[in-house]
Amino acid sequence: MSTYTKILYQIVFGSKDYTPFLSIENESILFAYIAGILKNKSCHSYIVGGASNHIHIITQIHPAVALSEVIKDIKIASHKMISDEGKLFSHFPGWQVGYGAFTYSISAKASLIHYVENQREHHKVKSYKDELTDILKENSVDFTDEYLLT
Repeated sequence: MSTYTKILYQIVFGSKDYTPFLSIENESILFAYIAGILKNKSCHSYIVGGASNHIHIITQIHPAVALSEVIKDIKIASHKMISDEGKLFSHFPGWQVGYGAFTYSISAKASLIHYVENQREHHKVKSYKDELTDILKENSVDFTDEYLLT
């Protein structure tokens, strides 16, 4: 039998110390770069987005690729690209150590894409920490507040 999967992930991670580094001028470059990394790993990227100090990725990961390896590769390659760009990302301090990854039914795809598309508006009223806490609670993930954004 062949392998058939349809696992939809929302992956979330941010910059060290909540440091804002994304702007209208640089975000599309980073988001496209991350989508390219996913494509090169045979993963399907529905949307890469975020706001100010964090990234959201809605994707399907190829069954032969480990989630942790995809995230590691995204963080390493994007960090290098950001460093090479210099002034465009001058406030980038590096990525936080951890990440959040959550699975959803494929029927949630449209609402997840819409959610990521509206990150700028969403974060006018809610911090990244509050957003991440809400996502963890919605997915019944136990966490320690002290280590939430390290």
